[in-house]
Amino acid sequence: MATTTSIESPKDRFLRFCPGGFSDPLYLKYERDYKWAAHEEWNELLNEDEFERLLDKDDWQEVIRRALRVEGKTKKLMSPYEKAALRDAVKEQAPARLFANVLFDLVYGDDSFEVRLREFTADLRRLPQRATSPVKWTLATIFPFVALPEEHIYLKPTVTQKAAKRRRFALKYKPLPNWDTYSHYLRFAQVLRDEVADLKPRDMIDIQSYIWVTEFWKRTP
Repeated sequence: MATTTSIESPKDRFLRFCPGGFSDPLYLKYERDYKWAAHEEWNELLNEDEFERLLDKDDWQEVIRRALRVEGKTKKLMSPYEKAALRDAVKEQAPARLFANVLFDLVYGDDSFEVRLREFTADLRRLPQRATSPVKWTLATIFPFVALPEEHIYLKPTVTQKAAKRRRFALKYKPLPNWDTYSHYLRFAQVLRDEVADLKPRDMIDIQSYIWVTEFWKRTP
């Protein structure tokens, strides 16, 4: 007698780990809550008015200190090497000034995000390059993600590419941050929103976490 095997869909895999969907206690504990805490910390420490006040005072080091504090809330979204690359790159006054200003423009600037991302990436290349370069997708997307999670999504390259490949979605991925890849990623995020529409994802935190759970979790924590 012939037997058939079924391939578990990403959504079914997500619900196997998190039966309560985006309100599941395990999901909240291991995925959403700490990312939302980082968002709240950003809103307190580096909302647009406060960020602008610090820049007006030329207090770039305080901007860096607060940004690193917020990033610390995101736990393992960035690797230890990526965290170290950022800290090393902004130790001195001139790089700190550059990064503080381009970070404000990236998150709150008036230009299109295409322009802001391109300029941010170009300015990252001007920062000191030590053991690990700071010019990475993780750094280009972590702060827009925690600042404005209803608009922006964090790009972790390996799991994101796996998720896109699983759905035969053309991500147009390139290693250096660029608008073509990111704009396709935003479209992919909408594909995922549609995929789990009945689970009512709240924002890009839920979409990014959905990618992570379905591609990275091997067992229930």
